[in-house]
Amino acid sequence: MTLRIRRAAEADLPGIIALIHLGALGGQGAEELGPPLPEAYYQAFREFSRYPEAKVLVAELDRHVVGTFQFHILPNLSNRARPTAEVESVHVMEAVRGQGIGGAMMARATEDARRLGCRRLQLTSNKARSDAHRFYERLGFVKSHEGMKLNL
Repeated sequence: MTLRIRRAAEADLPGIIALIHLGALGGQGAEELGPPLPEAYYQAFREFSRYPEAKVLVAELDRHVVGTFQFHILPNLSNRARPTAEVESVHVMEAVRGQGIGGAMMARATEDARRLGCRRLQLTSNKARSDAHRFYERLGFVKSHEGMKLNL
């Protein structure tokens, strides 16, 4: 089996949204899957093209999308003005977890962040996702900050 991490194409969007939907806590996905997939997802995907280093990536296993994540660069005035890379919305199809796909995706994010001169790579993960926390800690991520969110 061949694993490939690549920038997502608009044609990948239905599969990406399905992965996000299936990864919802408690099995209750919040995404609208269609068909057709709502135009709002396409509009949001197109927004990434406005920012050169913001992108949606997919993990492809034998030409099937089995994982996805978003990668963003945040300008920063601290840390000697070195940018911060952020990973968001990381999902791997449950049937293929444990096969190194998530690790390959995070290796790609780390490589891109280093190439872009980032000071750090950061992410948030829901407190209920203890398996994900163990995964990130095995990769060297440290629980150094307490994150907070305000739903709008």
